[in-house]
Amino acid sequence: MIFIYYDTKIRETLRVPPNRFGEDLREVLVQIARESIEGKIDPALGIIVAVSGIDKVYRGKIVPNDGAVYYECDIDLLTYLPEINEIVEGIVIECTDFGAFCRIGTIDALCHVSQIADDYFRYVPKNGLLRGDKTKRDLIVNTRVRARIIAVNVRKTEIQVGLTMKQDALGAYEWIEEWKQSFDKKTEEEKK
Repeated sequence: MIFIYYDTKIRETLRVPPNRFGEDLREVLVQIARESIEGKIDPALGIIVAVSGIDKVYRGKIVPNDGAVYYECDIDLLTYLPEINEIVEGIVIECTDFGAFCRIGTIDALCHVSQIADDYFRYVPKNGLLRGDKTKRDLIVNTRVRARIIAVNVRKTEIQVGLTMKQDALGAYEWIEEWKQSFDKKTEEEKK
C-alpha cells in the first residue's frame, strides 16, 4: 500500500552545544534535528516521519549565559498526514469490545465494530477476537486488512484515525479474496 507522504520544508532554530563545535556543522544539525523533531506531531504537517536533510543554515547566534550557538535552519522533512477517503493497508494489533485497532504505517487507527463489515461483530474475550454474528468471520490480532479512512483528528500530541471496512474490496485479505472470487464468478455469469 502506498501512503501519501509529503516532502516538506520548515524553518527551525537548533541549539548546538559547545562540545559539538569541532564537528561538521551540517552533520551535527541533522543529528540534532532528528533527535528533536522526528516522531513529533504537527497539526498542520501531521507526523514528522524523518528529517531528510538540512537545506540552508543561517548565521548562528550566541545567547548570553549559554555557551551554545543557535542556528536557524531550513530543514527538509518527510511527513505523513492521513486523509479522509484514503485507502490504507494495515495489521490488526488489538481487538476490544468496541472495535479493532489497526496499525497503518506509523499510526494506530480504530475500526469501530459497526464499521468492520455488514454484520454485527461481537468481542469474544476468551479468544481475544471479534466474530460476526451472521458470517461467523473472525477478526484476530495480526490479520492484514485494507480499510478506508473516515475520520482524522490531529492534536498536538496524537493523531486519531477512524476506519471503515464495510465496502467491497475492504476488510481482512481473506475476505477480499472471497469477494474477488464471487465478483469474478458473477461477471462470468453475466457474460453468458
